[in-house]
Amino acid sequence: MVRPLASTSGTGEPGHFGALVQPIPSAFGGIIEWRRSVERSQKEKLVASLQQALSDTACVVVTHQTGMTVEEVTDLRRQMRAAGASFKVTKNRLARRALAGTKFERLSPLFTGPTAIAFSRDPVAAAKVAVEFANKNEKLRIVGGGLNDQQLDAAGIKSLATLPSLDQLRAKLLGLLQTPATRIAAVLQAPGGQIARVLAARAKQGEAA
Repeated sequence: MVRPLASTSGTGEPGHFGALVQPIPSAFGGIIEWRRSVERSQKEKLVASLQQALSDTACVVVTHQTGMTVEEVTDLRRQMRAAGASFKVTKNRLARRALAGTKFERLSPLFTGPTAIAFSRDPVAAAKVAVEFANKNEKLRIVGGGLNDQQLDAAGIKSLATLPSLDQLRAKLLGLLQTPATRIAAVLQAPGGQIARVLAARAKQGEAA
């Protein structure tokens, strides 16, 4: 005679079938714990990576990005890389943890909503690219940021973006160094009034350009 698999005694004690299914919940619990451990490890790595990047950064721009397509984000990242900057979509809680103990810690309250950050070693590069992109695409909005240990609001970031970057300053300096020495010497030997007229003419040329 074949006995049924599902069996419980009259007292409600599990039979053979109950003994078979009993370990399954604990097995699922082990899998859940393992997944949590992996996720925790991944989050810790993300926080450590971002914290390391911020320690070597001069400028941070906090933005809100709403509805940007993959293509738009990719294009913005490409522009950032070309300028020596980076752009990352962040999880606010993890970003606030990464900011702790850094010179940008005071920016933590800005990390609410759909946040993404741009950052660069150059004091201006990240701000220039972010502001230029935001001016053309309303899906990206400047919230604020920081220049080393100085906190800036959105207007401050936009003002920072108008300054020449280090690369632009180097190019100007190179241009000056390539100016023939005889021309530089002639200007330096001229009377003060003539030097002033030369500088004024240069300034007007720059405005016209």
